[in-house]
Amino acid sequence: MFGRILAVTLKELRQLSRDRLSFGMIVGIPLMQMLLFGYAINFDVRGIRTAVVDEADTSYSRALVAELGATGVVRFLAPSASVDELRRRLNAGEISVGVYIPADFERRRLQTDRASVQLLVDGSEPLIDTVARGLAAVPLPQRPGAVAPRTSPFEIRTEYNPERRTAVQIVPALIGVILNMTMVIFTAAAIVRERERGNLELLITTPIRSGELMAGKLLPYVLIGLIQTTLVLVVGAWIFDVPVNGGLLHLYAAAGLFIAATLTLGLLISTVTKTQFQAFQLAFFTMLPSILLSGFMFPFDGMPKPAQWIAQVLPLTHFVEMIRGIVLRGAPITDLGTQAAKLAVFLTVALVIATLRFRKRLD
Repeated sequence: MFGRILAVTLKELRQLSRDRLSFGMIVGIPLMQMLLFGYAINFDVRGIRTAVVDEADTSYSRALVAELGATGVVRFLAPSASVDELRRRLNAGEISVGVYIPADFERRRLQTDRASVQLLVDGSEPLIDTVARGLAAVPLPQRPGAVAPRTSPFEIRTEYNPERRTAVQIVPALIGVILNMTMVIFTAAAIVRERERGNLELLITTPIRSGELMAGKLLPYVLIGLIQTTLVLVVGAWIFDVPVNGGLLHLYAAAGLFIAATLTLGLLISTVTKTQFQAFQLAFFTMLPSILLSGFMFPFDGMPKPAQWIAQVLPLTHFVEMIRGIVLRGAPITDLGTQAAKLAVFLTVALVIATLRFRKRLD
């Protein structure tokens, strides 16, 4: 009995050694999880993109900006000329925190019961509001012998989510997570399933071209993805009272672009793998970093630079920024052109590679 069990065990080990992709997953998935959870995920958020409007322009206002920068929590970008420009940059997602120092800053400093500085916080991102409230503990520069203020010198305004509800931050981005999971899995097994069922040989004998076959594989799932987008929006608005402040046309345009990008990722996986099991493995291998590095649950600015570079390659990173911008901040898709362009580049490159690999297999 033990000899037969040992024979089957040896057979399975030999078969596994031939399956290089599965063997790589055995090593790759634990390493990836260790790196993501131990290195990339960081609740100690630092380097938040911040801009300042300093209408006072005094030595004390400049000293305050220097004090905030010295904490390392914020990273000041180019200053804004006005509050309207500051709000525009916040609305477009260029910055997460805005610092407004009014022209009567010096007079306010002497009134110990009044706020002297206003912090505008993007409430659509997780943890940013909490970090900004920690910044409010930074004291104002004081003259020797001056009376310290009895209240915080900062007034915090949480934009787009004044109630600071987690559902408002999570539900819009959840559209991207759900689409990323379903679209990649559906299409990752598409070509492999045709091969396993023997349908691929039939398709080869037809006059259909590789690009046409790829497009035909994509289109049904685009419709499915748009239905899923609508379902999440309706449930989010009905149950969690999540507002939709942007235009639906902009929202569905962004969703359609993201769906196409994730579908091409799935098709690319299907041209690399030989079995549906391998396709599911590789799809899972791409989904975990997409979810954890996209800013869905953890602030993007809090991640180390190498993790941010990897996240820039993932479509979900750019869609999370776009969907929060449209749904919560009411930004038009034209203000999110950088993210849309990155998704378009990913879509084009992945589709070309998948088509070329499929042609190579036909040869």
